Amino acid sequence: MQTADFEHLRLELSSDGRTLLLEFNHGKANEMGTPQLLELERLVERLHEVDAPATLVSYSRKVSSRGTPIFVAGANVTERVGWRSGRVKQHVRWQRRVLTSLRKAPCFHVVVVEGVALGWGTEYLLTADYRIACDRATFALPETGLGILPGAGGTSELINHIGMAHTLRLGMTGERIDADEAQRIGLVQERSDTVDSGLERANALAVMVARRSPTAIAAFKLAVHQANGLREEGRVEAEARAYEHCVDHGDAATGRDHFAEIRSGAEVPWPTRQLPKR
Repeated sequence: MQTADFEHLRLELSSDGRTLLLEFNHGKANEMGTPQLLELERLVERLHEVDAPATLVSYSRKVSSRGTPIFVAGANVTERVGWRSGRVKQHVRWQRRVLTSLRKAPCFHVVVVEGVALGWGTEYLLTADYRIACDRATFALPETGLGILPGAGGTSELINHIGMAHTLRLGMTGERIDADEAQRIGLVQERSDTVDSGLERANALAVMVARRSPTAIAAFKLAVHQANGLREEGRVEAEARAYEHCVDHGDAATGRDHFAEIRSGAEVPWPTRQLPKR
């Protein structure tokens, strides 16, 4: 991955190529507009390729001129001044597609949140597989106060993470919640005091992912997403297809042949990642 090709998103690839760090650091408040979404779309396409990193870690160290930490303060609505209704609807459908595709990328995505995560910033969390909130993190969905609604997952996906009542509370009141409340309701899974300690935890998770079969990791994530919302027979079949994909590709045999090395934590010569059919 040529990280230097990205102008608006800061990307850094680990020395072993297994972890990609995505840092939001643009504009006044990391607001997400067309230039940033174009680069995010390119990144998501790259994450769906066979040789993509196994783990993505998203974070921000941005601080406002007043000293307020910022994760992502929302979509860049100022760029939409003068847009006709059709263009607005087309733009939001596009950003929804990009975030949906990121949510299903065959990698382990960890988000470390420090500071303000408003609107799109809160919705971005829903693309992650695991979320860590730092002490100064705050979350809110202010869209209904602007005559719209959360259009990048906050209406369609948030309920799967925090339930009906809390989804309606956040979306209909615009109430801002802190990191402790976010963890209590399930919006985030862990707490950390600083960005650095959050990134240390994310890196520890990435190391664990890197030791495992990249094919099995991808197949497992896809099967979990496919099974979500299906009846029992559908869930069982999704699991069966994913398991058999690992057997057919040879990863199951590799695991058996190198069981002693796996138990000792040694490197295992896993086959090249083979992505299952979506």
